[in-house]
Amino acid sequence: MKNIVLTGLLSVFLMTACKKDDQVAEKSLEQQKMEFQMRQLDIEKQKLAIEKEKMAYEAQKKADSIVEVKKSKSEATANAKPQVIRETHTVYRDRPASSSNGSYANNGSNASQGTTQKKGMSKAAKGTIIGTVGGAAAGAIIAKKNRGLGAVIGGVVGGATGYTIGRSGDRKDGRVQPR
Repeated sequence: MKNIVLTGLLSVFLMTACKKDDQVAEKSLEQQKMEFQMRQLDIEKQKLAIEKEKMAYEAQKKADSIVEVKKSKSEATANAKPQVIRETHTVYRDRPASSSNGSYANNGSNASQGTTQKKGMSKAAKGTIIGTVGGAAAGAIIAKKNRGLGAVIGGVVGGATGYTIGRSGDRKDGRVQPR
């Protein structure tokens, strides 16, 4: 009997403790919509203010550059001295320094002396492609319950492994500089 009375008193106490305060009223759906729209308007006002500042900055920047150009032109006309180009010197970037004596017997055969760039797909790219396809196939076969997830995981692991192996092959061939 004591347990029943104690349980009853405890439940009444819990019910009164959990009772909502009547003074706190929930906002209606219309009020929430209005507040949301007001926040959106505030955001739009801020965006417009930023755009106005940006336009003012661009206009000031343009005006400053025009003033700078006019200033430099006026200084250039005040200090104008005719500049005479006496001689020109042509520098070929890919030619070795020893061939600047005027002989063109090489005809560019040493043009790629310092850096050799091989054409075509690198071993790293090939390894990534092969590893991704093979890993996806293996992952789909191994994962019986969820073949799609197995294919994705297998593809990622296979692609990373293939890239690593192909990259080491590129280093051995000299396509990529070793670390």
